[in-house]
Amino acid sequence: MASKRVKLGIVGCGNISKAYILTAQSFPIMEVTAVADLDLDRAREKAKEFGIPKACTTKELLADPAIEIVVNLTVPKAHTDVALAAIAAGKHVFNEKPLAVKLEDGKKILAAAKKQKVRVGCAPGTFLGGGLQTCRKLIDDGAIGQPLAATAFMTCPGHESWHPSPEFYYEVGGGPMMDMGPYYLTALTQMLGPVKRVTGSAKILKPERVIGSEPKKGKKITVETPDHITGVLDFANGAVVTIVTSFAVWHAHLPRIEVYGSEGTLSVPDPNSLRGPVAMRLAREGDWRDVPLTHGHFDGHKWGIGVADMAYALRSGRPHRANGENACHVLEVMHAFLSASRDGKHCTIEAPFTRPPPLPRGLAENALDE
Repeated sequence: MASKRVKLGIVGCGNISKAYILTAQSFPIMEVTAVADLDLDRAREKAKEFGIPKACTTKELLADPAIEIVVNLTVPKAHTDVALAAIAAGKHVFNEKPLAVKLEDGKKILAAAKKQKVRVGCAPGTFLGGGLQTCRKLIDDGAIGQPLAATAFMTCPGHESWHPSPEFYYEVGGGPMMDMGPYYLTALTQMLGPVKRVTGSAKILKPERVIGSEPKKGKKITVETPDHITGVLDFANGAVVTIVTSFAVWHAHLPRIEVYGSEGTLSVPDPNSLRGPVAMRLAREGDWRDVPLTHGHFDGHKWGIGVADMAYALRSGRPHRANGENACHVLEVMHAFLSASRDGKHCTIEAPFTRPPPLPRGLAENALDE
């Protein structure tokens, strides 16, 4: 019989692994007992830094019977292979975003998990933070009336000026939509529900990049995937949403996300964050007003909150919220923008998705169940 605490094994000890380890240390429901990486020295350094008992190969981690959840923090093109190996080993798996590079691989992961009777989770879990949970509550409570439309913008010049190894951002499977789109699309689907149909325009605006950071400073990158995507989404609830993601914009003065309702407008915080601010302006109000957060869990040390929710769900038997179905739905939407642009048509979204229940209010900061 499994112990109360859920044991995690992390595969991939890159930049984001620290945030997941800090999350595990923030919630008593779970602990990281092993880390693995292609570079075993890097795994050993991470284990030493955070007092993790074991640094090992992925094969050794998957063979450990005590590990229940494998947290897959590898680069996107490795997500499928690692996830399928974890599932084959009888482990639940939580992938960093996106679920997979190819839509068919995302579906393959879900099908394998269903056959093995294990769970699939996927980042981002930022919608569980206080900022977006507050927005979810406001929309569910009818604070701005019926949601009619929304806009979402993620613009920046790209990551080559600061990232030590930015090549994968410009490979097939990368780009601003596959990299940052999951934050925005997950936030939108959590607030508004499933997407029914999309169209879009996608283009490579800056075909060559030059790395400005060490250790690869001066290396040229040929951009293989669109670095500027504009999409239009028709949601099942009738809302029409515009989204722009770009790695080709130096400066902009745009909202992150705004939701336009029949009775007013909701300003949604950066979905690449757990925090606020949240603001609202009703139809006949003279100005915007800040809305106090109704939920906690906005500390940056809780970046892996989706894994924590999965751990609580395992112990209580309830569904987990940052689930594979939502991730596959988002993955299909992202691919549909590219397909629509290439083929000049609308694309119908078929991957099923049902909004999970919101987090209860008043939870302790180190808990996700009452």
